Amino acid sequence: MTRLSLFNSPLLLGFEEFERAVDRISKNADGYPPYNVEQLAEHRLRITLAVAGFAEEDLTVQIEDNQLVVRGKQQDDTQRNYLHRGIAARQFQRSFVLAEGIEVTAASLDKGLLHIDLERPLVQPQVRKIKIDSKESQSGESPSIQDIRKGE
Repeated sequence: MTRLSLFNSPLLLGFEEFERAVDRISKNADGYPPYNVEQLAEHRLRITLAVAGFAEEDLTVQIEDNQLVVRGKQQDDTQRNYLHRGIAARQFQRSFVLAEGIEVTAASLDKGLLHIDLERPLVQPQVRKIKIDSKESQSGESPSIQDIRKGE
C-alpha cells in the first residue's frame, strides 16, 4: 500500500527532510512527561516539562541534528522497603524538532518543572535575480545569480 503525504506534490521540491521530521514526531506519541509550549515574546518560546521527582543530575538536554532531545533517568533506591509503590523511578525521552535557526538559550529546573528557553532569530527576506542566458551566449559557464537587497 502506498503512503500518501502532503509533501508528494511536484510543486514542493526539497521538502524530504520535513517529511522525515513529521514521521519522527508521529512516532514520539508517548505522553510522558507532559509539557507546555508558550510564546514569551515575538521571537522567544519556552518549553516547560513536568519532571517532578527528577533532580538536575537525572536530566539531560541536548540538541541532536535539528532536534531538541530531553532525557530523564532516575536511579532505583534499593535502600527503601516499599509496602506500596505508586511512584516508579522511570526514564523518558522527549524530542522536539526545531526549525532552522532556532537556538536554545537557557534551561532551568524549578519546583519540578524543567524550563527550556528558545529564541527564533529574525530572518531577513532575500530576493535573488537569476540571469537568463540564451544558447548563443553560453560559454560553458553556469548561470550567474545576483543578490538583490531590499531598498538598494
